[in-house]
Amino acid sequence: RADSTHEEIVLDENALAEGHDYFSLGALQLSPDHTLVAYSTDTEGDEVYTLRVRDLTTGADRVDEIPGTYYGVDWSEDNSTVFYTSLDDAKRPYRVYRHHVDTDRSDDVLVYQEDDEAFHVGLGKTRSREWLVIASHSAVTSEAWVIPAAEPQAEPRVVAARRQDVEYDVDHHGDRFLIVTNDGAENFKLVEAPVDNPGPEQWLDVIPHRDDVRLLGADAFAGHLVLHERADGLTRLRVMSLAEGDVHTIEQPEPVHTVGPGLNPEFDTTTLRFHYTSLVTPDQSIDYDMAARTRTVVKQQPVLGGYDPDLYETDRRWATAPDGTRVPISLAWRKDRSDGGPGFLYGYGSYEHSIDPRFSSVRLSLLDRGFAYAIAHVRGGGEMGRRWYEDGKLLHKRNTFTDFIAAAEYLVDTGLTTPGGLVARGGSAGGLLMGAVANMRPDLFGAMVAEVPFVDALTTILDESLPLTVIEWEEWGNPVASAEVYAYMKSYSPYDNVEAKPYPALLVRGGLNDPRVGFWEPAKWVAKLRALKTDDNTLLLKTDMGAGHGGPSGRYDAWRDEAFVLAFVLDAVGVSA
Repeated sequence: RADSTHEEIVLDENALAEGHDYFSLGALQLSPDHTLVAYSTDTEGDEVYTLRVRDLTTGADRVDEIPGTYYGVDWSEDNSTVFYTSLDDAKRPYRVYRHHVDTDRSDDVLVYQEDDEAFHVGLGKTRSREWLVIASHSAVTSEAWVIPAAEPQAEPRVVAARRQDVEYDVDHHGDRFLIVTNDGAENFKLVEAPVDNPGPEQWLDVIPHRDDVRLLGADAFAGHLVLHERADGLTRLRVMSLAEGDVHTIEQPEPVHTVGPGLNPEFDTTTLRFHYTSLVTPDQSIDYDMAARTRTVVKQQPVLGGYDPDLYETDRRWATAPDGTRVPISLAWRKDRSDGGPGFLYGYGSYEHSIDPRFSSVRLSLLDRGFAYAIAHVRGGGEMGRRWYEDGKLLHKRNTFTDFIAAAEYLVDTGLTTPGGLVARGGSAGGLLMGAVANMRPDLFGAMVAEVPFVDALTTILDESLPLTVIEWEEWGNPVASAEVYAYMKSYSPYDNVEAKPYPALLVRGGLNDPRVGFWEPAKWVAKLRALKTDDNTLLLKTDMGAGHGGPSGRYDAWRDEAFVLAFVLDAVGVSA
C-alpha cells in the first residue's frame, strides 16, 4: 500500500498449507488500491482451485469462498469486483464470472461462456490497467474479448472474431490495441488497431513478419515497446522507443542463454525487469533502463556450497536428423570432465513449448560426478520458430522422436558418452517421447526416466470424455474421424508398440490426482513392459498418491523426489560416488 514503509506478508503459504499433504497457490491478485488480495488454493493436486479474498488491513479473509475455479483471476478498477474463470465437468476452463466482494457466489454474473470444447478460456488485464481481456483459445486458434476495467458491468466486445488457425494476443497503448498475430505471418507479427474499431480490416503492421525470427510477445510501456523474440534457437529482448522509433537488442554475456521479461506491473516507467540464465549461470533478475540502456543485477539465485561457475562450460552443438535437418543441442559439463563419461539427455518436443537452457542447482550433483548434461531441442517444440513446431505435430510427430535419437547418437558418436552411460529424461508429452524412443532405439540408452508420461496416447485421444482430449486433436490429430491419424498414432503410441526385446532401466512416475495424464497410463505401460521385456534391467513405477501432474508441492518433498530420481540415475549407469 502507498503508506507502507516496511515489508508486509500478504499470504503465508506455509500457514495455508498446514494440515494438507498437498498445497498449491493458483491466483494471487492485489486489488488496484492494494487493500484486498484475491487468491486461490488447491489442496489435492488436481488443479481445481478455491478462490478467496483477504482484507490486507485486517489480515483476515472476507466471506467470499468460490470453489471450482481455475488460474484466470483479475480485478476491475473499482477495487470491489473480481473476475474469475470456472471449470466444466471435463476440467476445462470455459466460463468467466463477475463477483462483487462480500456477496454470495450465487449472485455472481456469468460474463462469458465458451461452448466449443476445443477452446479454453483465460483472463487478464492490460499493463495500462484500462482493459480486462478474456482470451479463448484452442491449440491453433484464438479470440479475445475486452471490457473497460473501470466499467466492470459493461458487456464484453470481441476484438477479432475467431478464424481457424489464426492466433492473436492483445495489449493496449493509448488509443490503440497492440496485437501479436500469425494472420498471414507464420512466425507472427505485431500490428496495431484503434480501440474503438479493432477488427482485422484495421490492422496495420508495426513489426512485420520475418522468416527467421519468431515474435513471442510484445509488452507495451508508456514510452517503450519490448519485443520478446526467438532467433537462431535462442531467446532475445529488443526495445523500441515509441518517440524515436529506433529499436535495439539487449546484449547478453553468454552465447547460449535464456532471457525473458519478468513481472512488470508498472506502465509509466523506463525500467524493464527481465530474467537471465544459462546452464551454468544462476537465474538473475535484472533491471534495465530502456532509455539509458544500462543494466543492474538486483538479485541472483543463491547456490549453497560455494558454487564456482568458472568450473563449468556450456556450448551449442548440432545433430543431424535422418531427413537432414540440423537439431540444436544445449550442452553443459565440468571443464575437468573426461570424454566417455556418463551423459544425461532431456527432451520434450510438443505444443511449441521450448526447453530453453536454464540453471539448476540440483543438476550440479550430476555435473560434479562427471555427467555431460544436454537438452535436445527437437521438433514439436518452438526453439527454431513456428515451422519447427509444425514439423513435429500431427502427421509429422515422428520427427520429434528421430530428432531425439539423432541428438543421442551425436553424444555417443562424438565420444562425449556411451550408450550404456547415457540417461534420457522427459515428462508428460516428453514422457511420450521417452516411451516412443525406448521402443525405437532401446540400445542407445542405459536408463530412462519417464514422468507422468502420456504413453497410452491413442486410447486417450479416442476417448472424448477425458479432460483435454478434444482440444488435443489439434496437436495430435483426431483418430475418431480419420483412419490415417489412427494408423499413424498407433505406429508410435508407446503402449501399443511394446515388444518382446531388451529395454533400458526405467523409472516411471505418475500422480494419482493428475488431471492431464491419468495415473493408469504409466501403470498399464509398466505392466505391459513387465510382461514382454526380455532383460533384467530395473523397472520401477512410482505413483504419488497425494499429488497431480506437477508432483509434490512442498520444496522438501520435491527435493526428496528429485534425490530419488538422481539415485536411480546414478545406480543405473554405475556411478557410485
